[in-house]
Amino acid sequence: EVQGLEKCASGQALDPLASPKKKDLSLEEIQKRLGAAEERCKSHEAEVLKQLAEKREHEKEVLQKATEENDVRMTAEEQLTRKTEPAKREGQAR
Repeated sequence: EVQGLEKCASGQALDPLASPKKKDLSLEEIQKRLGAAEERCKSHEAEVLKQLAEKREHEKEVLQKATEENDVRMTAEEQLTRKTEPAKREGQAR
């Protein structure tokens, strides 16, 4: 039995043995396509660099905030130590 040819979405029959017809492209068309591809590549690269810069800026902000919170905590601990020091001395003196 011979099976029928498969049909693609456009309704045209697909012949696996037939070679695809290549459209002859002019040098100008090839250069145009190459230029468009290079522009897409540059655009993608710029977007990736922008995202990396934003991520780096966010990391700097998080680190700065953590440093500030750590400084506040250290200051609070020092103040608490200074306030409790006299009470400890009095307790030890008794």
